[in-house]
Amino acid sequence: MQSPENQIIPRQLPESVTAKIDEARRNYPAEENRAPLIWALHAAQDEFGWLDESTLEGIAAYLELEPIKVYEAATFYDMFNRSPVGTYNVKVCTNISCWLCDSDSVVEHLRAKLGIDFGETTENGRFSMTEVECLGACGGAPVIWIGKTYYEDITPERVDEILDELE
Repeated sequence: MQSPENQIIPRQLPESVTAKIDEARRNYPAEENRAPLIWALHAAQDEFGWLDESTLEGIAAYLELEPIKVYEAATFYDMFNRSPVGTYNVKVCTNISCWLCDSDSVVEHLRAKLGIDFGETTENGRFSMTEVECLGACGGAPVIWIGKTYYEDITPERVDEILDELE
């Protein structure tokens, strides 16, 4: 049990987030509080850039869920950022299909080009790099995911094109 000084205060979710949650809620039976959870996590992350403990607690309170249910979803899926990230979070799949298709060269190129490693952010705050277990696009391996866009058949040269477009 947390002591009072370590207790996390739930964030008051802004109307921009609660409106999206309420819209998702309308697609599910009223008694299914957990059904719009993924939508709620996306809405909060779109608003704040990442999901800290107070935001997760705020989502739990708003959906009337046990906080552990919210934490389970937020920590299970690679799509949710649990720490601050850059404007562009380059998520790189290094699982077996991508690895067999030379994701290592993509990772090394990103490290050299951005000057960062997994879990780090460039000094200007523009780019972060995250290693992910699988992006579910094995047929287009190697794959990276930036924002809401998947990029398949990635090569170091293609990385340069994508990053130049984002600058």
